[in-house]
Amino acid sequence: MKHVVSVWAVCMAVPAFALVPTGLMCGLLAKPGWVAVTDPSPQFSWCFKDGRQGDFQTAYQVQVATSTSSMRAGAPDLWDSGKVVSGQSLFIRYEGKPLPTNQSVCWRVRVWDSRGREGAWSQSVSFLTALELDGDMPLRYPLAQATVKPVGIVTNAKGHALVDFGNAAFGWVEIVPQRNQPYIGPFDLHIGEQVKDDCVVAAPEGGHRYAKVSGALTRLDVYRVPFIADPRNTSVDSAVLPPEVGVVMPFRYVEVEECPVPVSAAAFRQITVSYPFDDEASAFVCDDRILDRVYAFSKYSIKATTFAGVYVNGDRERIPDARNAYINQLCHYALDREFTLARYSLEHLIANPTWLTESRQHAIMMAWTDWMYTGNTQAIARCYADLRANKVMLAHARPKDGLLVTGGPDAPLDSGIRDIVDAPESERDGFDFRPVNAVVNAFFCLNVRQMADLAEAIGRDNDARRFRELAGIVATSYNKVFYDAAKGRYVDGEGSAHSSLHANMLPLVFGLVPEAERASVAVYVRSRGMACSPYGAQYLLEALFAAGMDDAAIELMTSTGERGWMNMMREGSTISTEAWGGRVKPDHDWSHAWGAVPANIIPRYVLGVRPLTAGFGKALIRPQASTREVQGVVPTIRGPVAVGVRQRQGEFYRLTVEIPVNMTARIEIPPLPVRNGELTLDGKRVPIVYEDGYLVFDDIPSGQHTVQWLGK
Repeated sequence: MKHVVSVWAVCMAVPAFALVPTGLMCGLLAKPGWVAVTDPSPQFSWCFKDGRQGDFQTAYQVQVATSTSSMRAGAPDLWDSGKVVSGQSLFIRYEGKPLPTNQSVCWRVRVWDSRGREGAWSQSVSFLTALELDGDMPLRYPLAQATVKPVGIVTNAKGHALVDFGNAAFGWVEIVPQRNQPYIGPFDLHIGEQVKDDCVVAAPEGGHRYAKVSGALTRLDVYRVPFIADPRNTSVDSAVLPPEVGVVMPFRYVEVEECPVPVSAAAFRQITVSYPFDDEASAFVCDDRILDRVYAFSKYSIKATTFAGVYVNGDRERIPDARNAYINQLCHYALDREFTLARYSLEHLIANPTWLTESRQHAIMMAWTDWMYTGNTQAIARCYADLRANKVMLAHARPKDGLLVTGGPDAPLDSGIRDIVDAPESERDGFDFRPVNAVVNAFFCLNVRQMADLAEAIGRDNDARRFRELAGIVATSYNKVFYDAAKGRYVDGEGSAHSSLHANMLPLVFGLVPEAERASVAVYVRSRGMACSPYGAQYLLEALFAAGMDDAAIELMTSTGERGWMNMMREGSTISTEAWGGRVKPDHDWSHAWGAVPANIIPRYVLGVRPLTAGFGKALIRPQASTREVQGVVPTIRGPVAVGVRQRQGEFYRLTVEIPVNMTARIEIPPLPVRNGELTLDGKRVPIVYEDGYLVFDDIPSGQHTVQWLGK
């Protein structure tokens, strides 16, 4: 557990005597100097590295200047907010003189703590202003490049050198002639994701990538091996990479058939392309080595699949799609304090929708998740009209009960009501498509509730009221139409007798199942196993955790069978795949973010860290009950939340958490035999409060806290 222990030590540092802001952001930019700000009134945010237990901000002062020298002199020439009595530390709007254009501007902040003590100034942070300050818009950073050295070189039976870079990544190969080696001449390289007998597979099955590149070195400079653009993933609908990046492909191996430069670890390097990513922002280890491997595999997958600067559905098409992007967004938030790529992808998808019913529905889910994790309403305000008019699909709701009538899998692509449920067809658990479909209507029930929240967040109170009324109507209709009381489960559609996994896991996740029926529905969901794709696994795992079936969810994530993440690795991929394997979908990508579901499920449900209020003002910490020992760190916009559990059934349970300043938490832990031992919070006996089967400790303030039970 060395890695997590080091992160944990940072989170558990000795508290300072006063609050000092850190993690400064301009808008959502944690690296504002990398991209020009277009908003004439940008918003400033900060968090805190540490503080006394229970501490919180009571006031702040922001200063903005054109130079650090004027800041140091205490004479900011653009804005000094003065002391503002407020606990707000997110999205403080600039209210100073008009910002200069095309210039670097710096800002800093100090705060007063819960005792009224004035803290030190933060470091000054600079941001760039654009040539024109023409309004707020989603901004994103330039793509980052990194150099990776080979981890191994072997000679195969053909006499060729096989260079292994350890992980597949999007990028290109460079040949680096060494000093005193004046070699020029032809080369032949085989580059790809898959090997067999130490040879790059030249005719890989399905969507696995391969390229043979031939050419010649004519001078002794570093040489970028050129790739030919794939017409399919560089079409008009595909994400366009910046010219300075050029053509990239995912690869792990280079087989050198011929090269004038002697093959060595210094002569060949992999140049990777991805969105800027802080590997140290999150961590997870537990006593289950397979779960550790699945987490690390999924975490790397999210980083590697950001190569396009927008969330895309793999390499085969590189087209943004909201179903893939939603899972990508959840994972990214759980791994890095980074919100710009998700925001950019959301607004790109609003303006450039894809054709599936569920894709439109996931756009609303993305908008709601953006708001919950950031607390920022700018994207909602920009996109609300489109969400209301085009994504919630009220025009397709039938008057008698509010349920959607859609077109099934054969509806025209341009209809906007073509359902997919899951893909490929074999992953639908025999789903019986009907015009009134249980899956799209489960999403619709969720969407209507989420639209009520979004409307309320931007002051559309009349809309919020109407959406809440509709939510009650469609939830009642949903159970009346789809629930089969005789079987104790949901059917796939109106008039259907078939009950798929999908028709049952979604109402369980979205809180549509009446309390009296939850047990029977959960048992049925568990009985189906992994009868879905990696995309569907998002909702299956959420459903099992929602039903308190933690063991079943962990068992699926750690399965060594064909339908699991270990099989992705066993087949040779180092990035999550589009399908469980080649037998399920022969043309599946080996670089698909929706296959990285554990990257969000583990932080959100195993560690149990989720927002209860927008912007993580209040967090839920509900660690699962299965593993005996687990530690981890989950980033939030207010700072990292650290969670550690050690337990031995019937003997002891110890939960340690670190909650950032300006956040409170609701802690929920699995049932314990508390009457047969001593239950304490921070060393003091506490009342026993059970809600929905969990021991509850509510309104826990910031700082380090320990819940402990010791059996007699």
